[in-house]
Amino acid sequence: MRILFIGDIVGKVGRQTLETYLPKLKQHYRPTVTIVNAENAAHGKGLTEKIYKQLLRQGVDFMTMGNHTYGQREIYDFIDDASRLVRPANFPSEAPGVGMRVININDKKLAVINLQGRSFMPMSDDPFKTADQLITQAKKETDFIFVDFHAETTSEKYAMGWYLDGRVSAVVGTHTHIQTSDERVLTHETAYITDVGMTGYYDGILGINKDEVIKRFITSLPQRHVVPDEGRGILSGVIIDLKSDGTAKSISRILINDDHPFS
Repeated sequence: MRILFIGDIVGKVGRQTLETYLPKLKQHYRPTVTIVNAENAAHGKGLTEKIYKQLLRQGVDFMTMGNHTYGQREIYDFIDDASRLVRPANFPSEAPGVGMRVININDKKLAVINLQGRSFMPMSDDPFKTADQLITQAKKETDFIFVDFHAETTSEKYAMGWYLDGRVSAVVGTHTHIQTSDERVLTHETAYITDVGMTGYYDGILGINKDEVIKRFITSLPQRHVVPDEGRGILSGVIIDLKSDGTAKSISRILINDDHPFS
């Protein structure tokens, strides 16, 4: 099985960049399944039903979320029926949506789990204990288990990677929007990367207009984050190859922008 995972889609520029490059990536890599993190897809915060359906039409098979899951109020109306979407599983049980789904891909099943970290993040249940519970459940159906760990700190992400090593197929980090160059297959054959990076506005800061962010650092005053609707884009992702027993064979980074053109 080959998984194409594309990091945090940010706003209109991110969606347009995905639309431009996804067909080319699929043609080049021939992934079995394509997953994206969509928690910032609507104007940089949250996801609307229209954009959810748009991403599916563009060729996305599945979506994960994060701390901005409920950034667009309308998600409450469709998240429970969105069969191609998971939000962090360690949100309170009362939160709409689910944190794991098992999807059929040809003659195989893949469990997709979304978790959120607790270091410098909104309060949530223990992601490690939640992972234990979901993996036990997923193992009853499949050996292919993919985890998107939406977290802030490198140490917490690495801890999750090593904690799940040998029990899941892959642990990929999202949230910080900067791609790290530490992709590897861990000792017990779990693919890992600390952060996949983002897909969005290239000439800003984490997909946001740079002027307001810089002003906030200089003045310490609140600033409205503006996500541009046009401009140069960047796409960040990974390709993960899995063996028939669900363990990882390899993980490779994808980075596309004007300085790193897709060839």
